[in-house]
Amino acid sequence: MGHCIICGTSVDGVVCRSHQEDVAFRFTGNHPNQLTPGRFYEGTVDGFADFGVFVDIGDSVTGLLHRSELDRRLESLDWDEGDTVYVQVTGVQDNGNVDLSWSIRQSPREFRGEVIDSPEGDRLPDDEPTPTTETEPEPEPEPRTADESRNDEEPEASTNGGSASVEPQSTAGPIDSGPPERVTVDALEESVGERIRIEGRVVDVRQTGGPTIFEVRDETGAAECAAFKEAGVRAYPEVEAGDLIRLTGEVERRHGGIQVETESLKPLAEADAEAVVERLDDALEAEAHPGEVEPLAEDPALADLTDEIADAAGAIRRAVIESRPIVLRHTATADGYVAGAAIERAVLPLVREQHDREDAQYHYFDRQPLEGEDYDMAAATSDVTRMLDNRARHDEKLPLVVLVDTGSTAESRDGIELLDVYDVERLVVDADPGFETSDVADGVVPDDGSITTTVLAANVACGVGDVRGEIAHLPAVSYWEEAPERYAELAREAGYGADAVRELREAVALEAYYQAYEDKRELVADLLFAGDDEVRSLASHVSEQFRAKLDDELETVRPHVETREEGDVAVAVLDTDAFTHRFDFPPTALLLDALFRDLRAEHDRLVVVGLDEADLQIRSTEGIDVRELAERVAERVPEGGVLASGVRRGRLSFLIGEREAVREAASEIAADLAA
Repeated sequence: MGHCIICGTSVDGVVCRSHQEDVAFRFTGNHPNQLTPGRFYEGTVDGFADFGVFVDIGDSVTGLLHRSELDRRLESLDWDEGDTVYVQVTGVQDNGNVDLSWSIRQSPREFRGEVIDSPEGDRLPDDEPTPTTETEPEPEPEPRTADESRNDEEPEASTNGGSASVEPQSTAGPIDSGPPERVTVDALEESVGERIRIEGRVVDVRQTGGPTIFEVRDETGAAECAAFKEAGVRAYPEVEAGDLIRLTGEVERRHGGIQVETESLKPLAEADAEAVVERLDDALEAEAHPGEVEPLAEDPALADLTDEIADAAGAIRRAVIESRPIVLRHTATADGYVAGAAIERAVLPLVREQHDREDAQYHYFDRQPLEGEDYDMAAATSDVTRMLDNRARHDEKLPLVVLVDTGSTAESRDGIELLDVYDVERLVVDADPGFETSDVADGVVPDDGSITTTVLAANVACGVGDVRGEIAHLPAVSYWEEAPERYAELAREAGYGADAVRELREAVALEAYYQAYEDKRELVADLLFAGDDEVRSLASHVSEQFRAKLDDELETVRPHVETREEGDVAVAVLDTDAFTHRFDFPPTALLLDALFRDLRAEHDRLVVVGLDEADLQIRSTEGIDVRELAERVAERVPEGGVLASGVRRGRLSFLIGEREAVREAASEIAADLAA
C-alpha cells in the first residue's frame, strides 16, 4: 500500500483514481491491452495521414489521433515526426487499434507528476524521490450554510484540475441561495484559489476526454468551468446550453488561463433567474450595440437609415457575444461578394476576440453564396437542415441568418418564413428598394436604388468592428459604372485609383462565377485587402482574364443582336440560348449588363431583351416594374405560363412552347413601359 503523489491518499500504486488525469504516464508495456483508457501518455509522432496523426505509445504500440479529436486544423498542427507529444488514450478496440484524444497539455511541467505505466504496475521513474506518506494538515473548514452541509453528505469526486470536489449533484428542483459570495467573471483573476459562486447562463457545453466544460456567461464575461464525473462521461447531463444556473467552485489557473473547478451546479430559482436575465440583457445590449455609427461618407441615401445600420451592427455583435453562429448568405455577384466580404472583415476579429477555439472563425461564421438571386425555399431548406443537424449532433445554438444583396423582395418570403418557423433571427442588408419582407425580418433597406448593397454592408461593418480603414475602398468597387465621387475619394485615400478599383471589381466578378457555391474566403480576401503591390498584381491578372473573356463574348454576340424601333425606344433582342457560350464565362446576367452599357451609348431610350430557352431578362434605361410586365405579357399570352421569377434581374419565366409569342409580347410591352 502506498500513497498518492498528488493528495497523499492511501492507494495501491502511486496515484489515486481521482488524480489519474493529473499525471503523465510513460508506457513500458508491449501490448495495447496493457494501456489504461482515460490516462494521458507520453508519445512520439510516428507519421501523418489525411485523417490524423499516428503516435507511438512506448516502443511497441501505435495509436491514431484522428483529426476530429484535434482542437485545430490538422494542417496547422506544429508537430514533426519524432516529436515528443502527450495524448489521452480513449479506448482500445478488440482488434488492437488504439484511439487517442488531444491533450491541451504538451509539456511535462504542465502535469503534476510523471509515472511509469508498466505491466507489473505503476511506479515512479527511477530518478524520482519516494513520495512521503505525510500530508499537509487539512485547513479549518469555513462556516457552512445549510445547502453546503447537505453537499458534504454526498460522495467525493474530482475535477479535471485535481482538486477534491463534490460528485455532480442532482439538479431536481431549483435552489434558493448559494453558499459563497457571488463573484463576477471579470473578477475571477483576483479570486484564484478561492471558493466562489457564479450566476449566469450556460452558453456552451462540450465534452472532453476528461471533464465536461461548461462555458458560463454573466453580465461581465464568460468563464470555462470544468466538471468531472469520470473520464469522458458527461457531468450534469440535465444541464444544457441556455440554462440559467448557479455554480459553486474553486478558481484555478490552468494552462495560462482561468478555470473554475466545479463543485456544484444547479438551476436558479425563478426570482433569481429573472434578476440574472435582466443583468445579462442590460449588459449584452450595452456591449453589443455600437451606438450611432458614423457613415463612411456623407450620403443622402443613408440619412434615414442611421438607426437601422446601428441596430443591424448590434444584432451581429450580439450573436457573436452570445456564441450563436452567423450564416451570411449573399448573391454570387461582384456586389454580393464585396458586401459579404465587408461584413466578414468586421466579424472575424470579433469572433476571435470572443472565443478561444482555434477554429472559432470557421465555427461561428459561415459566408455562403446563393445559387440564385433570392433567398428561396431551396436555400432556406439547406440552411434549416444544417442548423437542425448541428443542434442535434453538437448542441449548437440556432444561428443569426444575414441576407446580403437579397431578401428584401417578396420572392424571398417563403424562405424567410421557414426560418421564422424555427424562431431563427433574420437580418436583411439589401439595396433593392421596397423591403417587401419587413414584416418577417429586420434589416437595412433604402427607399430608392441609388446605392449599392456594399455601401450599406460597409457601413454596418463599421458598427460591428474597427475596420473603417480596411474597407473604405469597397463601396467604390461595387459600382459598375462611375462610382459617386464621395466613394471614389475614399478609395483614392486608401491607395486605390480608378484603374485599381475597376480591376478589383472585375476580378471579384470573375471569381464569383467559378465555383459560385463556395465562399472562397482567402482568395476574396487576397483580392480585396491586398497589402502590397505584389499581392495586388493578383487582381490585375484576374481582371485581364475577365476583360478578355467578356470582350470575346461581346464580339461573338454583337452580330446576333436584333434591334428595332418601338416608337422612340430602341429594343435590342439577343437569343442567348442560341448565340452565347452558355456554360462559360460570362454568365447571361453579366453579359446583358455589359451589352446594355455598350448599346446605351447609341440610344437615348433602350430596352435589351435576353432570351433563353424558358427564361427572359430585361434591361432598360427607364425603370420597369417586372411584375407589371409579367402580368401584361400573361394577358397577351394567357397559355404561356408567364411568371415574374426574378425582379432584381428583370427575369420572367414561361413555357417553352410559347417562347416566340412571349418574346414578341415582352419586347413590345417593355418598350411601352420604357417610353
